[in-house]
Order: sequence, then structure tokens, then C-alpha cells
Amino acid sequence: MKRKAESPEPAARKAARGNDYCSVQPKRDSLGNQIWPAPEDQMIAARAFFRECAKAQKPTLIVPDKDADGLSSGVIVHRTLVKLGLDSKLLDVHLVQKGSNIHEEDERKVMLEKKPTFVIVLDQGSRSGPPVIDDPDVKSLLIDHHLSDEFPKDAQVVSACHYPPVAPTSLVTFEICKDLDQDIAQECGYLCAIGTHGDLGNTLKWEPPFPDMTETFKKHTKKAVNDCVSYINAPRRTGTYDVVTAWKALLEAKDLKEILSNRRLEEARREINFEVEKHTHTPPKFSKDGKIAVLKINTQAQVHPVIATRWAGHLKSKALEIVMVANYGYLPGKVNFSCRIARCARDRDPPVNIIESLKVVADLDTTDLVQRLGSSFARGHKEASGGIVNTAEFEELCLLMKVGEKPDKPEGEPPKKKPEKSPQKNTLNNYFRKA
Repeated sequence: MKRKAESPEPAARKAARGNDYCSVQPKRDSLGNQIWPAPEDQMIAARAFFRECAKAQKPTLIVPDKDADGLSSGVIVHRTLVKLGLDSKLLDVHLVQKGSNIHEEDERKVMLEKKPTFVIVLDQGSRSGPPVIDDPDVKSLLIDHHLSDEFPKDAQVVSACHYPPVAPTSLVTFEICKDLDQDIAQECGYLCAIGTHGDLGNTLKWEPPFPDMTETFKKHTKKAVNDCVSYINAPRRTGTYDVVTAWKALLEAKDLKEILSNRRLEEARREINFEVEKHTHTPPKFSKDGKIAVLKINTQAQVHPVIATRWAGHLKSKALEIVMVANYGYLPGKVNFSCRIARCARDRDPPVNIIESLKVVADLDTTDLVQRLGSSFARGHKEASGGIVNTAEFEELCLLMKVGEKPDKPEGEPPKKKPEKSPQKNTLNNYFRKA
């Protein structure tokens, strides 16, 4: 099998999921109405939730994910609720700890201690489980785009995952909130752009059904937006996991210049660029069938998604489908891994589904590996998945993939003949040996 493994280019940039991402035709309901970015009844119910929240004047907790998409969503919600009249002193934010998620008991306990009446969860990924907070009087709204049909008990949900082209959470939030106040579209357009570019890449074409962002990009260049993405994403990728700095910078800034002049964000980006460059040249090893390329790194920085995106754009082979970067140093005793579809496999028919592919590998085990991998295995999107598993279980997964083993020779292929020895005895080699 021929495998071409080129070193990724040094420039730090996130590849878009195709320039024609927006061209996918949205689903339509029985009356022919377009369903995008999520079902209309869910969008209407979310607006009612925000209005009720503002009117109640009760403690409200915003729980955004740690990346550009999640944090931008959180700031859009914050500004919308203030516009609707909610006292900003009643607004609080909960940022999950490094390597954790809102479903962990420690996180749920901390959220409960804040005693909110309303909870708004943004871009956190979805799974079944108990209520977001163990208090029957608390109302929760969950806005998300990660693939899931299961959600926390009693949560009101807006999910975009089944309605292509799938919109990031910041875009879904923007579409909900811009109808609640006339100033939101103008004041939060750049936040929507930051979050959307953070998830879909910096070469995205803003074409229908995506909203017309002409006015936003007249005020803010795409370069400035893309630079802000890397600035906002940098702190949570550092070993110190400084998400609160990114949140405060995004919340307090009135324009992109304030974000780009933030010294701490600049230092964090410089730190991450160093870590990416340090580990990005790790040579990949392939599964026996050639479908998965695995790169193993060891760093406290969360650079595995960045490196996976880079290599996905450069590794090429007829069999390759998925690039996986496994980080052994992010959390003690754990492997945090990120997977991306290789660019050479993006147009395959049927399409590559990372989540299903990972589950197929795990199902090869005849013991209890699937249970031991836990609920944080193969989460996210079909095109960009990942997980957090114990180191021992990840090694078992690699054994099932047969990482590093040479592929079997095709049936019927004759063995290669050894080159025949030349009958010529008076050779240059013999001549110099004698000499």
C-alpha cells in the first residue's frame, strides 16, 4: 500500500470543511418550509425561555463550552438577556474544569451551589442523564449541534445536529437571539462569525441558508475574525487551562481590536504555537487496513485537535479515512484523542462517519472494552470526533486497530522474486575489495 505522509505546513490555520459547506440543501417539513438551523418550534420555545428569564429577574447561569464557538454563544446570550432587561448582576457563568464536562458530579455540584433559577447550556455536547441541576425548580435550556438524540432529563432543547448544513452553536444562538432585539444582529454579528469560523474553518462561504453577514464583514475583516478565533481558543489549550481569560476578554470587548490587543491572549497563542510546532512532526502509524492514521503525542497543552486538523489535510492514500491524534499528557492516566476525516476521504461514497468507525473498532473486542471505554468515547460529530479514555483501554483500542502492522498482501499476488546474483565475478566491488 502506498502511503504518502507529508509534514504539515507550519502556518497555523484550521482547514474549512469544504468551501461549499453551505450548499447542502436543508430539510423541509411537510408543508415545504425549510428547517434550519433547527426546528422552528424549538427556536420559538427558546425565545420564550429568554423572555421568561428576563422578566423573572432571577439568578441565571450561563454554561458555555470552552472554545470560540461555545464562548461566543455565551456572550451572545449574555448581551441578549441584558437587552431584554435582565439585571447583569443576576447573570453568572460556569466554566467546566480541564478534562471535565457538565455531566460530571463535581460540575453539577458547583452549578447547584450557585443557586440559579435558569440555566442555559451552550455547545457542551449532549447525552442522556439526570437534570442539568438537581433542583426541580430550576429551568434549563440546552442549545447544541453535536450529534445526539439523548439529552439531560427535563431540559428544553434546541439541537441543530440533524439539519444540514449543520450550524455551530454560536450561529444557532445568533439566529434565536437576533429576533429578540433589533440591536443584536449588529452588535453580535462578529461574535457569530468568530464562533462559526472557529468550528467550520476560515475559508467558509457565507451562503444561504447561512445568514447574510455582509454588514459584519464590512466592519470586521475576515482576517481579524480568524485571528480572534486563535486568540480566544489559545488560553483553554494551554497547560494552565485559562478559559476564564478568554471569556472575560470576549465579554468585555466592544470590538475585535480589544481582543487582538489583549496581552494574555497573545501570550497564550504564542505558547500554543510553540507546542503545536514541537509535536506536529510526530510520524504517524497506520492501522493494518490503512484506514486510520494514529499519531501519539505527550503534552499538557490541548493541541491534539489542531494537529489532527493539520495532518488530515496532508496525509494521502487510497485507504486512509481518519487521522487520530492521541495525547498521553493532557490528563494523568488518560488519553485525550481527536479525530478528523482525511481530506482525501471527504468525498467518499458512502461518507466517512468517524463515530461509527470508532464504535466498529471497539465492537471487535470480545470482552467488556465497550463498557470500559465509557460515555466519553467517540463524542462530537461524524466529521470531527474524539474522546477521553483510560490509557490502558486506549492501548487495547490500538491493538484492535492493529496499529503499526503491515497490511496483508492481496490474494493471488505472487511473492516478489529476489534479484538474481550476477554471474560476473570480475566486478568493481571485488576489484576494490582485493585492492
